[in-house]
Amino acid sequence: MTITLYDIPSATPVNAWSPNTWKARLDSKFALNFKRIPYKTEWVEYPDIKPLSIKLGVEPTSWKADGSPQYTLPAIYYPSTGVYISDSLKIAQYLEKTYPDTPALFPNGTLALQIAFTDAFASKSISIWSSIVAATYFKLNPRSQEYFRRTREEMTGKKMEELAPTGEALVRQWADFEKGFGRVDEWYSKNDDKGPFLLGDKISWADFVVASYLMRYKVIWGEESNEWKTISSWHDGRWASLLESLKEYHIAA
Repeated sequence: MTITLYDIPSATPVNAWSPNTWKARLDSKFALNFKRIPYKTEWVEYPDIKPLSIKLGVEPTSWKADGSPQYTLPAIYYPSTGVYISDSLKIAQYLEKTYPDTPALFPNGTLALQIAFTDAFASKSISIWSSIVAATYFKLNPRSQEYFRRTREEMTGKKMEELAPTGEALVRQWADFEKGFGRVDEWYSKNDDKGPFLLGDKISWADFVVASYLMRYKVIWGEESNEWKTISSWHDGRWASLLESLKEYHIAA
């Protein structure tokens, strides 16, 4: 039975990514492909996320400062039970429980450790946030662009064109970004003798989270951009190599 995955489209030829808030959320696609679970994707523009979620009964993924619910994608629909699930971690846990005979996302009881890792990883990537938001805007379809611009400008108090730093501020931002990834490289290097993944020779959900961020950088700036070439060169090419190691699970549906 085919799962439905609700995701956000981009204006690029391949809708293989989801610019959800400032995080990449390809990890749900990675997880589905890794487990070889059939699914189809329904594309949802930004202004349609909240009304669709309310209509379908999808739970909010967080709460805003004013106490109102925040609805985000991805979300999945499991037809045999009529269950809708949002939040990529909850999706991964549901897939793990529902498909126990498929490759494990959290092998050897590593769920809690992987959650801690991905939280720490996100904190090491946040320094580039403003540049990511600005670049993401130009990859959205027109309907989503209007919503994205309005809500991000309200959030930051800046025009979209003013959001990405320039000059010395940009240099400092990238220095912090590289330093953060340097720390993540140290974590990965603990298992270098066993394999390219966080758990050595075992692929896990945490690798898909990291790869999701990397795929987003690659898509929003472009494979031939100086930004992506810079990231690819860091730490003896670890990050480009990690994506290459996971390329069979990149496929969009």
